[in-house]
Amino acid sequence: MKIIIADNHKMIRDGLRALLDGHPSMNVIAEAVNGRECVQAARETSPEVIVMDVAMPELNGIEATRHVLTENPGIKIIGLSMHSDRRYVAEMFKAGAWGYLLKDCAFEELVRAIECVTAGQYYLSPSVTGSLIQDYLYKNNEESVFSLLTPREREVLQLIAEGKTTTQIAALLFVSEKTVETHRRQIMKKLKLTSIAELTKYAIREGLTSPEI
Repeated sequence: MKIIIADNHKMIRDGLRALLDGHPSMNVIAEAVNGRECVQAARETSPEVIVMDVAMPELNGIEATRHVLTENPGIKIIGLSMHSDRRYVAEMFKAGAWGYLLKDCAFEELVRAIECVTAGQYYLSPSVTGSLIQDYLYKNNEESVFSLLTPREREVLQLIAEGKTTTQIAALLFVSEKTVETHRRQIMKKLKLTSIAELTKYAIREGLTSPEI
């Protein structure tokens, strides 16, 4: 079973690789340190499963999941996060993920999740089930960054929040600086925010990026 590990922490990647490569039916074929690397690795290696960190620099796991599955919808993606917050859980599944685990889960649970998703079954860690149920019962109509902004606007917002300049963002997204400026104005207008500091706080609060990145 061909697997990609996407996580911006080397210790976690090394640990997961050692454990998964030690399993008789699993083989880690690539690693990625951010969402963009993961999209490229998936394009080049065609894995069966991606273990995807939700909070990664440049392109978070939610948006990376959308990109990967647009190109290859047959790949099974399992979100891996420290957070059980409903925004992370719900949006990973909306993006097309088949599973969601917390990083403090036992290795046996990760193996079980991989086996489930490759068999065509969804897997949700029991420790986050309550958060997802609460979301759909009580807060399904709440506005969020995922309902207010387009996917490209969310990408630009994440990069702004991570301190990238307009020139750097344009190069990463293969667009003009003028296009980036237009996106930024639209983002500020939609969110009713007026400064980069406010945008950064909003992006962190909504789970597009993390203060640890």
